[in-house]
Amino acid sequence: MRLVILEDYDQASEWAAKYICNRIIQFKPTQGRYFTLGLPTGSTPLGCYKKLIEYHKNGDLSFKYVKTFNMDEYVGLPRNHPESYHSYMWNNFFKHIDIDPNNAHILDGNAPDLQVECDAFEKKIEEAGGIDLFVGGDDSYNRCT
Repeated sequence: MRLVILEDYDQASEWAAKYICNRIIQFKPTQGRYFTLGLPTGSTPLGCYKKLIEYHKNGDLSFKYVKTFNMDEYVGLPRNHPESYHSYMWNNFFKHIDIDPNNAHILDGNAPDLQVECDAFEKKIEEAGGIDLFVGGDDSYNRCT
C-alpha cells in the first residue's frame, strides 16, 4: 500500500481519478478482457467521479470494457429511491459514461434472501476474474462479509 498525502479534497479527487484512468488505459481492456473496478459510494468519491466523467467526455477514457462492482446498498430501500446507492451511482456516474448497464453491478438491497444475493455477487466478481482495482472511501467496508 502507498500513502499519498495531498493538500485538499480537490487534489485528492483528481489524483485518484488520474490513477484510475491510467490503470484502465495501461490495462488496455477489450471485449474479451475487461478491467474490473470496485467502487464506493457516499460523498468521498464524488469529486473523483466528476473527474472521471470529464476524462470520458474529453475522449481520454472509455468504460466500454470496464466492469464495476459497488460494495454496498441499503437494505429495504427501493433501487429507484433517490437515496439508494443504485440511484446515487447512476445519477452521479454511470449515466454520464459509456459503461454497459449490464457491467455495472450493485447489490440488491431488496433481495428476498440477502445472503444468497451476497453469495451471487461474490460469484460474479470471481467470474469477472476478481477486482483489478478497488477504490475505497473514508467509510468503506463490505456489507456482504
